[in-house]
Amino acid sequence: MQQVQPGDVAWVLLCTVLVLLMTIPGLALFYAGMVRKKNVLAIMMQSFSLCAAMTVVWVVAGYSLAFTNGNAWIGDLSRLFLNGLAADWNKAFTLGAGTDAAQPTTIPESVFLMFQMAFAIITPAVVTGSCADRMKFSALLLFMTLWSLLVYAPLAHWVWAPTGWLAQLGVADFAGGTVVEINCGVTGLVCALMLGRRIGYGQENMAPWNLAYAVIGASLLWVGWMGFNAGGALAANGRAGMAVLVTQVAAAGATLSWTFAEWFLRGKPSVLGAISGAVAGLVAITPAAGFVLPGPALAIGIISGVVCFWAATSLKMALRYDDSLDAFGVHGVGGIIGTLATGWFAFGPLTATEAAPDGVTIGGLTQFSVQAVAVAAAIVWSGGVSWVLLKLTDLAVGLRVSAEEEREGLDIVLHGEQVF
Repeated sequence: MQQVQPGDVAWVLLCTVLVLLMTIPGLALFYAGMVRKKNVLAIMMQSFSLCAAMTVVWVVAGYSLAFTNGNAWIGDLSRLFLNGLAADWNKAFTLGAGTDAAQPTTIPESVFLMFQMAFAIITPAVVTGSCADRMKFSALLLFMTLWSLLVYAPLAHWVWAPTGWLAQLGVADFAGGTVVEINCGVTGLVCALMLGRRIGYGQENMAPWNLAYAVIGASLLWVGWMGFNAGGALAANGRAGMAVLVTQVAAAGATLSWTFAEWFLRGKPSVLGAISGAVAGLVAITPAAGFVLPGPALAIGIISGVVCFWAATSLKMALRYDDSLDAFGVHGVGGIIGTLATGWFAFGPLTATEAAPDGVTIGGLTQFSVQAVAVAAAIVWSGGVSWVLLKLTDLAVGLRVSAEEEREGLDIVLHGEQVF
């Protein structure tokens, strides 16, 4: 019978705090530095408010839908309002208890659900980068509440709950290549397409207001990502240690590859490019963090830096969609690269478990095919359901501010405040 291990509890609590730090203040500052001055408070308000709103949604129903046994597609309602948590509040938690695929842990359920809550918070917050400068605050709150329950929770169940159909298929997603990265990237692209381009896009100067803010935000994201990836081990062990190492290596590789690609093609290495490259590498290593060694991690980082640079510049320009802060170009594309690369580069001994001591491991063409199925499923579900929910939100409250309000700026129009 497993017991609570204080060291594991301390580690996962630390990782939880680091992931929460990624949203407030990390993402809030990162995005605030990249919008125009008239929209700085609005984009920060979105991250801050989603931190609160998604917490409540997770407690009420999100956690139950994502991580109770249910069926292959969705969890059940047994943990609504965290019902039943008090019964074994200080006992070691078993994910999927009572099923053949049960996963015992050495932490209480409160710690597990809080760690997962931090993921449910940052994922919709990333989406705001695609609809920056033009979406109503009321529309954002309504859409993200529905999205958390009908897009995020089911996808998390498919991948991370032992009874989920992708988990049963054998998908390897250590920290959210599908659930977080592809999900928020594709949702962001759908938002950008449905909202339409910002007024003056392609004609007016939309340069970032304060790149110093963005660098501080990116730095917080880089550090916080150590908890984001390594916390997936749910214990202070060798896999967590490897996840920290490969996260650092991939981020470094992508920072340099984006920087040198931009330097070669545009003549100067930009600060915005360097921090965007770092995030691209962090995104791409997310699904692979507990499965690969440093060499493949460096390759994943270098590849993601170059490909995400192309997606955020050439692809966006060619297709003329206005993904304001490149949530799709970085998170969507980086998540696809990392999820597929996990299937090919996964290191056998890292992927073996106590339930499979005889070397039943992943890595190779078969696993690559499973990963491709997961990528396709995430794209279709996220894109399709997000489109429906945006349509419903538009009917209910309208998606976009008026042209006059957009020109004036969301800070004054929506919140009655501004940065001087």
